[in-house]
Amino acid sequence: MKDPSEQVTFLTDDKGTIAAWNPACAALFGLEAADSVGQPLGRLLADGPDWPSLAAAGGGRVRLRTAHGRQQRASLALVAQLGASEAPRAWSVTAALGLDGAATESDCVGHTPLAEIVDLLPGTFYAINREGRFVLWNHNLERLCEMMPDEVAAAHVIDMFELRERPQATENIRLVFEEGVEVSMEANYVSRSGRETPMLLGGARIACDGKDYLFGMGIDISVRRERENRMILYERALHAASNGIVITGCAGRDNPIEYVNPAFEHITGYRAAEVLGRDSRFMAAPKLDVNERAQVRLALQERRPVQVTMRNLRKSGEVFWNDLSITPVHDEHGEVTHFIGIVVDVTATKQRTAHLEHEVNHDALTGLANRNLLWDRLGNALHLAHRHHSMVAAVLVDLDNFKAINDTFGHAAGDVVLKVVARRLQSAVRDSDTVARMSGDEFVLVLVDQPSLRFTLRMVERLRRTMVMPVAFDGNEIPVGASLGVASYPHDGRTPAELVRAADMAMYRAKSCGGGVHFFSAELRSASEARAALAGRMRSALEHDELFLLFQPRIDARSRKVRGFESLLRWRHPEHGVMLPAAFLAEAEESGLIVEIGAWVQDQACAFLRQLRDAGHDDLPVAVNVSHREYSRPDFSAGIAARLQQHGLPPGCLEIEISESDLIRCPGLGRDLATQLREVGAVLSVDDFGRGLSDLPFLQQLSVRQVKLSKSAVHGIAKDDNGSSLAKALIDIGHNLDMAVFGEAVETQAQVEFLTSHGCDQLQGVWFSEPLEADAAARLLAQPQHA
Repeated sequence: MKDPSEQVTFLTDDKGTIAAWNPACAALFGLEAADSVGQPLGRLLADGPDWPSLAAAGGGRVRLRTAHGRQQRASLALVAQLGASEAPRAWSVTAALGLDGAATESDCVGHTPLAEIVDLLPGTFYAINREGRFVLWNHNLERLCEMMPDEVAAAHVIDMFELRERPQATENIRLVFEEGVEVSMEANYVSRSGRETPMLLGGARIACDGKDYLFGMGIDISVRRERENRMILYERALHAASNGIVITGCAGRDNPIEYVNPAFEHITGYRAAEVLGRDSRFMAAPKLDVNERAQVRLALQERRPVQVTMRNLRKSGEVFWNDLSITPVHDEHGEVTHFIGIVVDVTATKQRTAHLEHEVNHDALTGLANRNLLWDRLGNALHLAHRHHSMVAAVLVDLDNFKAINDTFGHAAGDVVLKVVARRLQSAVRDSDTVARMSGDEFVLVLVDQPSLRFTLRMVERLRRTMVMPVAFDGNEIPVGASLGVASYPHDGRTPAELVRAADMAMYRAKSCGGGVHFFSAELRSASEARAALAGRMRSALEHDELFLLFQPRIDARSRKVRGFESLLRWRHPEHGVMLPAAFLAEAEESGLIVEIGAWVQDQACAFLRQLRDAGHDDLPVAVNVSHREYSRPDFSAGIAARLQQHGLPPGCLEIEISESDLIRCPGLGRDLATQLREVGAVLSVDDFGRGLSDLPFLQQLSVRQVKLSKSAVHGIAKDDNGSSLAKALIDIGHNLDMAVFGEAVETQAQVEFLTSHGCDQLQGVWFSEPLEADAAARLLAQPQHA
């Protein structure tokens, strides 16, 4: 029997507070009496019943916290000591260690201090308190974070995550502490140098000394992540391929399909779920291409590559031609485990080869592509567009009141109209596009490689403008109009028939609205939204001073001195850089914003005129271009008068440039405008002189003082005799009508010499000067040769 002095015995009061402590306790727990007396009994326990349960039961089985961080299972017996009044005054506690008097192997291993183990773990180990601070960690954590121990102790755990992952990490830590949930997540450790290490992290809540901590580990998953990213890239490449790809297993006679890409689904019409697990022979076209199929069977049996062209059936039952290439896939032991098949739909090519040899490709009257060639080219265009992820537009053009033309002027006149329309359409598109006569007075245009619907809209608008000019026949002017319907691939149809049908519906919609252009409804909505967005951005451009003017000098053809400037509008777009008017004025004209923009341009031009006059240049006019929508407003001339007065400018210093075709389009408005401009002191200048039809008597009625040769007339100089003759004739006509003639867009020495030698009064173009900012224009005038 043990000496009582060697027994582990201590006293507590009725609340479980230690009141006395013997040497055996000090040896077992590593605590002296001074450190233990007054402490709760729970401080000695790692787990087990709480004090009330122990007191009621007179003790029980517990796990003790012993010296050196170890734990020991023990039986705790509680014996009450009674005073004279028979009431308990304290408790005497006797601790018996182990039922068999020795710790088991499991107990010994379980009592190994955690601090001795953490650095042996393959990943990171950490213990975190509720404040998010590290209280325990291993060297692997220091190495990955590139921190010293004192830096880890001072760091906050959230700071070690990428910004985008911090909310999830914060939420996981909350779940651990507040709900006791075991969590795991994949995240990147971010080291001091910024190096990111992908980790698989896990943690759970553990109570120590009455406090909760998050204990967790992290495993470096860099290799796995790299492998996953590589597999994702491979999968995306397979999905993005324009040709069909099928992967099958190698299982004897049957080779079950394990994977097909979206292109395979598009070609065959089968969804992946419908073909997985089946042998691809189910798509074979019965009794067709027997020899080719035998070649495939033999190659599969011999585990070698093979390439054939044969016919299969789509899900719809339609026969299609495909170039099929099959390649075996070997494992690390050289055994064939899979086959990869590449399927190229060559149906269009086969059909073209079969039919074009026996069909006439062009319409006899107009020389355009006929119906057969249209379907062929449209099908080929869609095939290429699918492969290259581009857009194709189909435009169906129907002449308005064509029957009335035949009835009124005769069928010969109708044939002339059809041939003229055919030439106009052909000249309005690119060489890569197709114009076809569908039937009667219907034409179809195939516009390939369309970068956007906005680009398509501009092309179709150019087509529409080619249709409005009358056709001369036998001394008569035959009016021509057309209704145009537009549909685009892949938005409105994926086959030639679907696309033309959509364009046909759009054309009838246009015809019901009185003619013009109509897009297939879905794309019309998109185009309208795009125009609205541009219009909104242009409003913002006005508000944020993104618009600005440049001024290009006009040079005296003989003295080479500056005789005036033309103001040119630019947009400093925050995303697209500096934009020319051609990129946005059409939308401004359609939305009505051209009126506000035009007023701003006139204000800026007047301010520049004021700047010139203040610098002593009183005789240099500035020209501004205006559109029909601007000058057709009743208050247009009054607005010019107000601006001239506001800036203190005399008559004759502001020139209003209007294209000749605009003036001729509405003669009455042109005459009224010319009169009003003379009254307010502005000069009317005719732009694009000689570009189209001219009405010289009408220009004389307007008392036009100056005209600008069209750019095409200037650029035609020296290219051929006809081009030079046209420019000379226009100069002579202008002078005969007592008008000054200006040449613009002058770019070469040859143009300068020709225009000067034939009496052109002023010249303008990059040969002399690029458009200049106001300050640069002032500096140009300060040079001696321009003074």
